[in-house]
Amino acid sequence: MRPSALPFLLIAALLPAQTPAKPAKAGPSKAAPKAASKAPAKPTPEAEAARKGLKETLDAIDAAWFGQPYQGISSVDMQGTLGIALSGAAVNQKVDSLSQGQVKGNSQGGSANLRVKGTYFANGDFKTDLAGDFGTILYTRRGNRGFIYSKEQNAYTTRVDPAASDAPLTYMTWFRQTLNDIKTVYVDGPTFQATIAGEESINGHTVQRLVFSAPTQGWDAKKREQSLAQSLGFWKRGRLEVAVDKSTKQPVRLDFRNDEQGVHTRMDFAYAANNRLQSVNLNNSSRGFEGPGWLRVGYGSEGRMSNVAGELASQDKKVSFAMDLNWSKGRTAADITAIPPAGATKRGREEMETQLLVGLAAKIFDLQRAGLNLRSVAIGAK
Repeated sequence: MRPSALPFLLIAALLPAQTPAKPAKAGPSKAAPKAASKAPAKPTPEAEAARKGLKETLDAIDAAWFGQPYQGISSVDMQGTLGIALSGAAVNQKVDSLSQGQVKGNSQGGSANLRVKGTYFANGDFKTDLAGDFGTILYTRRGNRGFIYSKEQNAYTTRVDPAASDAPLTYMTWFRQTLNDIKTVYVDGPTFQATIAGEESINGHTVQRLVFSAPTQGWDAKKREQSLAQSLGFWKRGRLEVAVDKSTKQPVRLDFRNDEQGVHTRMDFAYAANNRLQSVNLNNSSRGFEGPGWLRVGYGSEGRMSNVAGELASQDKKVSFAMDLNWSKGRTAADITAIPPAGATKRGREEMETQLLVGLAAKIFDLQRAGLNLRSVAIGAK
């Protein structure tokens, strides 16, 4: 996860599960009529000014939130917790939705907690220990080699996903690449129409409102699943309005909505000394997760983030996290060297994933005994 994209990823956590529409049956192919070619519309001065304004804002974020303090920083140690709490009403509603009314829940609610401890290099090398209600897992990678080990299964697989071929060496570059991803979509790409919606005063800031719009389809309540790429790419279409402080170029308020994904949230930003981000307050109207949220950032004496904590809440559920961060210039990949424990069984990745699902099924069985009236999870070939 890239911290600079955290506001977008916070919204991603609110997305409801959806399912893609079934493809139409194959039939005789017909040549589609060629559409008349049109020259791309020439950008208006207002659109160019809006794109220029957003680029200046992304540059200001890079300089104030990240930038120089992370020069030469190649790794970060991260340690903290992630918690998920659901009321009985939330579980029962989800059961009814997923089963399309065929199963009725009888849950009193529940929670799951996860402890995270790991070292992450900007170039993609990492070692992370996960422990909690769903088991204990060690996941590590150095270059193109690594393994995933499950303590409960006493088994491991060496088939891991490789790092990106263009991975940076320092976190200063890593943050900048993240902001460039946003710039590519909103500033350089043709998807969004850009306008300026005027000026106003927000919390003592004189701001200019920049609007970027790429229409989506409407919400379809019958859809229940979609790909991970679609979920995490929700921010690449929709309507984004950013209120930018005219003097510092920093964002003061951000309002984003994507009707097709059921996402609608507003974020208000507050700053500490040197224009560093201090907090984000969220007013969330996303479907199924209406309610408040917040993000808090603390800094060490060197100006780097030392802790990050946040929460998303609604009437019947809450997701929270708290992480301590320790940055370093001198660590090497040798510091995260690890091997599977002696006596552990080596498995193929698909078999390993199946065994982990078995463990998940056992957890669900515990929830059943606690009052969640849901059928057992089926484990089989994909």
